[in-house]
Amino acid sequence: METFAQEIDGDLLILSADGGINRGTATQLVESVGKLVEAGVRRIIIDFSKVDLITSTGISTLLLLSRSMRNRGAEVKLASIGGMVSQVLQLMRLDKVFEMYPDVPQARLAFRPVSPGA
Repeated sequence: METFAQEIDGDLLILSADGGINRGTATQLVESVGKLVEAGVRRIIIDFSKVDLITSTGISTLLLLSRSMRNRGAEVKLASIGGMVSQVLQLMRLDKVFEMYPDVPQARLAFRPVSPGA
């Protein structure tokens, strides 16, 4: 799996993941995100549109990443999850842990502050 910053807009990072999240790639994901959070990123969207595999190690990594980000004052949202990965995350009830969106633009909108009059 490769991860790369697709876009950085202020403190918002859109991170694209490509391939699978498993034992061999989980550390890379955590390290990539950790470095960016240390640099000031506080809102992260992980784009799963090119992820076709997630293992139990990958699920554990997502949970650890979420907890770590919350402890640092950052927030993670998941977007564009499809196929078997979506089914696995729902089966594991991670849709109750993570905010998941059908695409990146909707996840980005979810980070917008709610106006006082709304």
